[in-house]
Amino acid sequence: MLEVILAVVGLAVGFGGSQIVYKNKVSSSKNSADKELAKAKTEADKLVAKAKEDAQKAVDEAKKDEQARRTELQNLEKRLVTREESLDKKLDELDKRQEKLRANEDEVEKLKDEIRDIRLKQQDKLEKIAKLSKTEAAEKLMQMTERDIKHDLIGLISKLQNEAKETAEEKAALIITTAMERMSSEVTAERTITSMKLEDEEMKGRIIGKEGRNIQALQKATGVDILVDDTPGYIVLSSFDPVRREVARQSLEMLMKDGRIHPGRIEEIVEKAQKNIEKEVFRAGEDAAREVGIVGIPKEIVQLLGELKFRTSYGQNVLKHSTEMAHIAGMIAEELGANVKTAKYAALVHDIGKALTHKVEGKHHHISGEVLRKYGAPEEIALAAEQHHDDVEATTVEALIIRVVDAVSAARPGARNISAENFGERMRDLENVANSFPGIDKSYAISAGREIRVIVKPQSVDDLSAIKLARDIATKIESTMQYPGTIKVNVIRETRAIEFAK
Repeated sequence: MLEVILAVVGLAVGFGGSQIVYKNKVSSSKNSADKELAKAKTEADKLVAKAKEDAQKAVDEAKKDEQARRTELQNLEKRLVTREESLDKKLDELDKRQEKLRANEDEVEKLKDEIRDIRLKQQDKLEKIAKLSKTEAAEKLMQMTERDIKHDLIGLISKLQNEAKETAEEKAALIITTAMERMSSEVTAERTITSMKLEDEEMKGRIIGKEGRNIQALQKATGVDILVDDTPGYIVLSSFDPVRREVARQSLEMLMKDGRIHPGRIEEIVEKAQKNIEKEVFRAGEDAAREVGIVGIPKEIVQLLGELKFRTSYGQNVLKHSTEMAHIAGMIAEELGANVKTAKYAALVHDIGKALTHKVEGKHHHISGEVLRKYGAPEEIALAAEQHHDDVEATTVEALIIRVVDAVSAARPGARNISAENFGERMRDLENVANSFPGIDKSYAISAGREIRVIVKPQSVDDLSAIKLARDIATKIESTMQYPGTIKVNVIRETRAIEFAK
């Protein structure tokens, strides 16, 4: 029983203690909550105060901005009013000036009318005094003016021509002379025959063979005429194709060395000689390019270039002519500031059309341009080669240089063999060209065809027409004739007045 009582008392004491503890905790929590609430209120009051302060500042700034904008608008309005007043004043001034101008225009019109009346009166008086109408006086004045201007033009043209000749000829002569002074080469004259010396006359019989079989086989294989009876101790090879002549020459040399001469052996030797010539042709093209200093030429062009070694033009070796031209062209291009490589390259290959003339139709310089383009040469090289004769207009400095050096190389004395018949024909052609123009009395080709003197009828051709006639004759010669170098056209007009005093 006692234990029960003690347990009850213990429970009561424990409950009461827990109640006290609970109350203490509640009281402590309440106090803590009150403190936090007070703190939060304090912070809230601070935030509200700061927000009010910021809002007041923003309002003050907005008021300041508004005031500044109002002030700016007022100033702008004042300026606009001032400008408007200024424009009104200017408009008023313009109206006044316009009125003054109208008045002045009226006065000017009145003055013009008065001047017209005065001019008409003066014209009438002048016509009465001069006994000439206005139209007749104008015609006379025009005739006098035309005559004076014609004389002035003649003097001016002569002066300009003389000045141009003095400067151009001097400069051109200096450049060309300098180039030729630095470049000199031998003149190679080629013929249509080749002579071969024999060691003994017995070799002739072996070359002819039994019943002429050997010589017939040689002529058939090479395409060359072989003459054995014309000159003692010599065999003559005749052909217009220098490549064939060279093949025949080498074949005969090899046959005479070998000693075995019969149709079968002849075919073998000729074939071998042809291969040797092909190699020699390519080597000649390479040597020419190397001598001039041009690299990168396509092989096909080098092959055609080498063939020029066996081509001639009026007895002048074409390959030597081309290499000589290349050297001179390089010097002139350097003096003139043109492209030296282009000038040398074009000069070297300008005549490769001559290696194909028998295969391709057309003039050799046109063929040269087409072949160069076909095998990949630069366009400026093809153009310069194509334009080195006068039937195609030269469009580049290099093309003009090629044209000049071609004439220089071909026209120098001894460079080419021209027959008397061709020479006489060219002289007649020159005179016929001059005589084809009206007003010509006589014409003479002189200085080996380098000059033509034309005597005109003075009553048909005046001084100014004589200048034009010289130009027309030169133009027709350029367009209708082929010639090396230049031809001087000299038109002579002479009026003689003869009277006898008795």
